[in-house]
Amino acid sequence: MDKLSALTMFVATAEYGSFSRAAEQLGKTPSALTKAVGHLESELGVRLFERTTRRMALTEAGQIYLEGARQALMQLQLAGEELDQLHHELRGTLRLIAPPSFGPAFLNEVCCRFMDAHPQVRLEVHLNDNFLDLVEGGYDLALRDGPTDLPGVIARPLTENRILLCGSPAYLERKGLEVSLETYLQHDWLTFRHPALNRHFWWLRLDGERIRVPQPIPKLASDNFDFLLTCLLGGHGLQIVPQWSAAPYLASGQLVRVLPEYEMEPDAFGPWVHVLYLAHRRRTRKVRVFIEMLEGYLRERGIA
Repeated sequence: MDKLSALTMFVATAEYGSFSRAAEQLGKTPSALTKAVGHLESELGVRLFERTTRRMALTEAGQIYLEGARQALMQLQLAGEELDQLHHELRGTLRLIAPPSFGPAFLNEVCCRFMDAHPQVRLEVHLNDNFLDLVEGGYDLALRDGPTDLPGVIARPLTENRILLCGSPAYLERKGLEVSLETYLQHDWLTFRHPALNRHFWWLRLDGERIRVPQPIPKLASDNFDFLLTCLLGGHGLQIVPQWSAAPYLASGQLVRVLPEYEMEPDAFGPWVHVLYLAHRRRTRKVRVFIEMLEGYLRERGIA
């Protein structure tokens, strides 16, 4: 029996938990799937399923073999896609996940450019602050400014995660109070609430010296960064903002830096924004092309 077909039928049986349901999905007969699994079991010398009259479940050996079979089928699918796209335009589906705040800052524009350049590729973009598993979620790549030491994942630095203290000229004029380490607690602050942030103080750096200062009590707090950014631009207070988000507003004069002589430590978010992708997909052309377009756009904006 063809090994590839047998693996496909085994994986489908494991995922649907039934020969009949898997056969229906594959357009084959239940007996064909039973024969394929039996052939694999004979070849391996182990039972892959425990079968009863009511149910079937993977054995321990079956669980181990399922993981390897899935990887093998995925590698073959990716290789086929790569060969197909050597001399043709990109096609297929590209799935990615990123924090919601990346959308309006740069990801929206990059995705639109990518779709214009590669109309045969379907994009699935999930904006979520939770750090989801790339394999379980079936994602091709992720953009993150958090932990990157994950097994089987390549983390490529994308842009520096500099944190700036910002306010609008309208707010500063209305408040009429300079911003200094002596007065900053008297200002109105907008604060981003995030699971990775559980702090009551900030760390600032000045000429190599590390300074710990209390975090101000916010006038407005939210777990939605874009909501806060709108309020910041509307002149309702001061906020700590990543450079990749603040850059266009600083360039246009809608925002200005306060305490510009101080560098703020990025806390749990780390010093870099990374693009993450699975090690076995590092040669996938559509992933490579998307990352190149993303890097090019950030360079244009002066924040790469």
